[in-house]
Amino acid sequence: MHEDDRVAALATIFACPAKVAHRLDACMREKRFAHREVVAHQGDDIAHCWLVIEGAAEILCIGAAGQEALLMMHGPGEMFGAFPEPTASRADILARGDLFTLRIATSDLVALARTHARLAAGLAAIFARQLDFVLDRMAARTTLTAAGRVYAELLRLAGAEGRITPPPVLTALALGVQTTRETASRAVAVLERRGIIRRDGEALVIVSRRLLEDLVV
Repeated sequence: MHEDDRVAALATIFACPAKVAHRLDACMREKRFAHREVVAHQGDDIAHCWLVIEGAAEILCIGAAGQEALLMMHGPGEMFGAFPEPTASRADILARGDLFTLRIATSDLVALARTHARLAAGLAAIFARQLDFVLDRMAARTTLTAAGRVYAELLRLAGAEGRITPPPVLTALALGVQTTRETASRAVAVLERRGIIRRDGEALVIVSRRLLEDLVV
């Protein structure tokens, strides 16, 4: 990725002036990971933050009995890692698809945030959006049925366009809403039988958003 493209991306993501984005870029290094490659293991000491530019990173917590729970998935414009201090990773961090990130030492990011108010505000906005998403997931886990969580996740993935490209992998979909693959498969099959969703080549299309929203209970 060319330096000018990185700086432009950073200025947009952090809503900061180009001069500040240049200073941030000078402290960052490009890091690429192949699909399912481990960024960090649960328990590893980490002293960096990663900004996702392309692809996605899964945050997977491993329980005492070996069960997995998807805590978070970070996409473009989101950050993960250790902040504001180095710490032990609370979960496994893996690449979902080809993952392209910009990595920065935690100490460098903290120092820059203390010096540049606009950068600090942009960083706070990123973390606030990610916190909102986590709270939404917690609320859904508490108040919705397993099928309702599957339907809510399909709505989220489809966005305003009503299309998911490529179609979600059932195992990943189930993991993301903390249910079984069989439950997710049955929930999706119900939608297909009722004509609420359909498969269109390389995409899953929501035919009736209203009917799908009515099933989020």
